[in-house]
Amino acid sequence: MDPPDFTLTAGPTAASPRVLQALGSPVIFDYDPVFLEHFRDTERKLAEVMRTKNDVVLMQGEAVLGLEAAARALVRPGTRALNLVSGVYAAWFGDWLREYGAEVIEHTVPYDEAIDPADVARLLDEHEGVELVALVHSETPSGVENPLAEIGPLAHERGALMLADVVSALAGTDVRVDDWHVDLAVAGPQKCLAGPPGMSLISVSERAWQAMEDNPSAPRGSFLSLLDWKHKWIDGGRVAFPYTPSVSDVNGVNAALTEVLDTGGVDASVARHALAARATRAGVRGLGLELWPKSDAYAANCVTAVRCPDGIDVASGGYGELKQQLFRLGHMGPASRSLNPLVAVGAFGRGLADLGADVNVGAGADAVLAVLSEAHAAEVATA
Repeated sequence: MDPPDFTLTAGPTAASPRVLQALGSPVIFDYDPVFLEHFRDTERKLAEVMRTKNDVVLMQGEAVLGLEAAARALVRPGTRALNLVSGVYAAWFGDWLREYGAEVIEHTVPYDEAIDPADVARLLDEHEGVELVALVHSETPSGVENPLAEIGPLAHERGALMLADVVSALAGTDVRVDDWHVDLAVAGPQKCLAGPPGMSLISVSERAWQAMEDNPSAPRGSFLSLLDWKHKWIDGGRVAFPYTPSVSDVNGVNAALTEVLDTGGVDASVARHALAARATRAGVRGLGLELWPKSDAYAANCVTAVRCPDGIDVASGGYGELKQQLFRLGHMGPASRSLNPLVAVGAFGRGLADLGADVNVGAGADAVLAVLSEAHAAEVATA
């Protein structure tokens, strides 16, 4: 079977030639001074993309590992946690919190809506002693983005730690770890960064480190231990790893971060993803279909989620209970560039038409091109 010409799914996304070349570079000894400096350089670039001066940790394992490590590090029996649920990933995170003994206050909204910061403020006032607030910034399965910029400060004002899943948000939408008082953020390289799957990219504040140190339940001497990275690597002067790092994956992540920083920086990357998302949403409406999010105000930049027409099987659906309710068109990394939104909407519309759906493929394509053309004209005018 031939490999696909386009990867327009919800991730892992296509990697650039620079990332592919880095993944194919020689595997060297992890204590070679060349690799040690390369690892430290990757940390510096990650901190720049995350917009943080906090410590960052590069853990081996897809971002789910980082999220589980975060939950285990911060939760002990009796921890009072507010889990904000607008999608399946946040719901799953609540299961972890409960498993590790947290007293979970769960606030759930329909999966086609975003969390309202006013509700968060109310819940924090009603439930004294909340120590941890957990939020998924960008819910990839449903294409909904939550207002982390407003929720992080609310948690901080009330003395709670802010834990954010920014797996599909980083480099695709605005993520400002320090400005938004995010104590622990977990990202993945295989989404908008367009790097290799297989690593967890984590930022940790001093408050979060202290909470881990004070938590006897936090893993120690474990592959899931963030504290092992703190004690061995960070406090040890960044010369000794707690576990053998994934040399090839580090090479790929470094290349992906470098590409973001070398092609206009984080703001330019976010703008590309936002434009691709606007064009794709316009195209979907041009086809005559309905978006899954109830409002464009919280439609995600990483994927466009579309309600399934009756009688159509899902090709790239949501997760869990959303599996048969929506399609997702990914526009992450290389898929956010150039005419990729046109390819996505055109192929999607043609496929639906072939399956008997009542769609207007031409109108969908015209709508995509109108948004892209308008953006190009505005760019030329301000050049």
